[in-house]
Amino acid sequence: MLIIKRLQALRFRHTYRDFLDSPEYALAARFFLDELYGVRDFTSRDQQFSRIAGGIETLFPEAVAELAVKLTELHSLTEQLDHHMALVWQDTGDSSSLGARYLAAWLRTGTRNDRERQLMVVSEIGSELQVLARKRGIRTGFRLMRGPARAAGLDALQSFLETGFDAFSSMRDPSVLMNAIHDRETGWLEQLYDSPGDATAARLTAIWI
Repeated sequence: MLIIKRLQALRFRHTYRDFLDSPEYALAARFFLDELYGVRDFTSRDQQFSRIAGGIETLFPEAVAELAVKLTELHSLTEQLDHHMALVWQDTGDSSSLGARYLAAWLRTGTRNDRERQLMVVSEIGSELQVLARKRGIRTGFRLMRGPARAAGLDALQSFLETGFDAFSSMRDPSVLMNAIHDRETGWLEQLYDSPGDATAARLTAIWI
């Protein structure tokens, strides 16, 4: 599955190079790249997210609990889609170009509704992080929660929340990045599903070679 994650991370870097190079938006763009497209083992974090409902309400504010539910859904869906793509990728062999092979795996994995739901949840997470970033005193609150979160086995969630809060607090207008993510990812979805031909495969291959 790592090959799929690497290709998606490279595609993200290509699509959002302007934000990654921006002094104002780089921190938030890297947050999305590292936390949603990162090429690393998220097993510990995903296990925490999957069992979050049992105790998070006693540790974190309601808004954070709602965010955690969104994270659980997003990571469950993403891992499922990535896993299935990786299985199809192995079956296609390596005779095709990277773009053609990726496109074939994409079209055989999940549904368009799954991918649109994935993007919608990313947008909802961004919106909720924007709200949290405007709350006075919440950064101090997160810092004070480090010990209790670690004791409850929710340190990965705690780290994600602090990183996301810092990322969104660093932007004067987070909606600029969030609107770009929505528009650009929608554009990719339309191309992958509506024009799944040689031109799209070539566009993908050009990103990765």
